[in-house]
Amino acid sequence: MNSSTDSARIDTRQTMQAPALSLPEIVPTTLPALDERVTGLLAEPTYPRHALGRIETLLQQLVRIQCTDPACFDGLSLDRPQVLVFAADHGIVDEGVSAFSQDVSRQRVEEVLRGQAPLNTLTRLHGFDLTVVDAGLAQQLLPPADAEDSVALLSRKIGHGTRNMVLSPAMSLRQAISALQAGMDVVRHLPGRVVALGDIGVGSTACAALLLSRLCGVPLPDACGRDQESAGVDSLRRQHRLEKLQAAAARHRKAVTPLEALAAMGGFEIAMQAGAILQAASERRIVLVDGFVAGAAALVARGLCPAVADYLVFGHRSTEPGHRLLLIHMQAQPLLDMELRVGQGAGALMAWPLLQAAQALLARQMPDT
Repeated sequence: MNSSTDSARIDTRQTMQAPALSLPEIVPTTLPALDERVTGLLAEPTYPRHALGRIETLLQQLVRIQCTDPACFDGLSLDRPQVLVFAADHGIVDEGVSAFSQDVSRQRVEEVLRGQAPLNTLTRLHGFDLTVVDAGLAQQLLPPADAEDSVALLSRKIGHGTRNMVLSPAMSLRQAISALQAGMDVVRHLPGRVVALGDIGVGSTACAALLLSRLCGVPLPDACGRDQESAGVDSLRRQHRLEKLQAAAARHRKAVTPLEALAAMGGFEIAMQAGAILQAASERRIVLVDGFVAGAAALVARGLCPAVADYLVFGHRSTEPGHRLLLIHMQAQPLLDMELRVGQGAGALMAWPLLQAAQALLARQMPDT
């Protein structure tokens, strides 16, 4: 029996054993009458129509998310904003696709838990509650004794890192579904009207590139970035990385649905972010999306439930070439383009003042109640 037949039988067996994926109901937010009301409230007689440009467009989206009836519209709430950082390791790092070792994932998480990462500065500045979720790190985490911030640490570990997707599916369908459900559960227990999403995990951009290529038909060299000298990647390493990702894509060429592609070539933190997005949208929360990896999770969530796109606010465009292509396929225009590479949700929080500005501009025009 050849290996392809073996893989097909294994995949069939996993499908039969995997629990059914129960998706929350997500309602599209299209309300033209509400958009017109927002436009009318922002209008100034001495300024041209749509003078506030994309702030008006952003405000219309935020109001549509929270309001279901134009007649009952009474403003915009951004209370109790939350930032969720999902962390996991990736077996494909064994193939040398990253400039960093797997242990760096744990180091970055520990820096956040100690309150010493750029993200911590931004959460303090903007008043976000920060939760770190161990979705599948290779090592166990413990809250540090010398923490500067109060950071919640949740263990939702599906496994100690995914498998090497060059050799086998990164995770089983059962694991992928469990990770999606865990992400939903995390959001279900959080307060607030806004959820910002970030991630930590060496090797995660390889997963994001593969998911972008498979789910959007983007050539893998483009998804990976044909020219990444600015990211400190030399030509030999770039070629090696591309060859390994092409090998993974070829092995899992039959994984074409969002769930199948997620299981074969994704990561635990990507799956949990996708679940978090689905749950937040079902609760009509604003979902503030960070960079390339969080964008890949949004891509999966949209594939599972297209209406989820209405709830996504993309904070920024990172330097990853694939991120630009992903945003094009999502028909999304990010709020910022600051050439960020930090990840962890920092870019999403840098965009937060624009949401606050939109709220304030609307509030000044709302009639007193």
